[in-house]
Amino acid sequence: MTVSTYDNRPCFLGEGPLWHPEREQLFWFDIIGCKLLSRDGDTPLEWAFDRHVSAAGWIDANQLLIADEYGLFRFDLESGTETRVCEIEADRSETRSNDGRADPWGGFWTSTMGKAGETGLGGIYRWYRGALRQLATGMTTPNAICFDQSRNCAYYADTRTRQILRQPLDPATGWPDGETSVFVDLRATDTAPEYRPDGAVIDSEGCLWNAQWGAARVARYSPDGEFLTAIDLPTGHTSCPAFGGAAYKSLYVTTAQQNLPKDMPQWQAMAGQTFVMENADPGKPEPAVFTAFA
Repeated sequence: MTVSTYDNRPCFLGEGPLWHPEREQLFWFDIIGCKLLSRDGDTPLEWAFDRHVSAAGWIDANQLLIADEYGLFRFDLESGTETRVCEIEADRSETRSNDGRADPWGGFWTSTMGKAGETGLGGIYRWYRGALRQLATGMTTPNAICFDQSRNCAYYADTRTRQILRQPLDPATGWPDGETSVFVDLRATDTAPEYRPDGAVIDSEGCLWNAQWGAARVARYSPDGEFLTAIDLPTGHTSCPAFGGAAYKSLYVTTAQQNLPKDMPQWQAMAGQTFVMENADPGKPEPAVFTAFA
């Protein structure tokens, strides 16, 4: 599988790639740079904000639901209009949003974490049809939020623990139903560098693709949690994958400049760029966020 640069703008903390199925356009974020980025063919696009923004779902052709450090807001790509949907930890100046993804029921899951990566300040929330509920607490760097296409479960990780968890869901409503279990335990690997789970996405065969921070790779796991393969990238801090392009056979991956190890100078030149791998195992379109409020 060939890896090439999709966009060479260096993000300090690239995250949250989303392929918009109606616009046929990739969006992603530089969290620390407070920017939403995209491309229109060869033309780079960006929208600047006055606070951290990190993840999105699509509502319709022109609107995204975006997670920021105050909660969720609706954003019109054409006019730039913002409409606050709900607050999440808006009174906590020490936290910000991190990972997030729409679920198959039209809800949206998003995570929070300490702005300096403080232990235990993070959590995971679900917004669904006007209701907001906190699903997990006491986390440090919540990541890897993604969903089984058959509506049986969600996956997520706390990067610091080096484990990806599986959360059973009620197939009718998408709310958690039962206890979490360990899906992939990366602590069992004793090779260098350590594999630390960051963002993740599910492909059309139900396999989970996980960007592994500090390891310069994206790894694929079977629905049973078995390691299948890994694709190497030219820089170390791979942060999140997303499927898109024709027949969803392009796998896009964001990366970061943040905290690159000084003993890996070969990672510096392309750090923070957004990459694409063509002819990947195909993915599926992201579901729209429920639009009754739009």
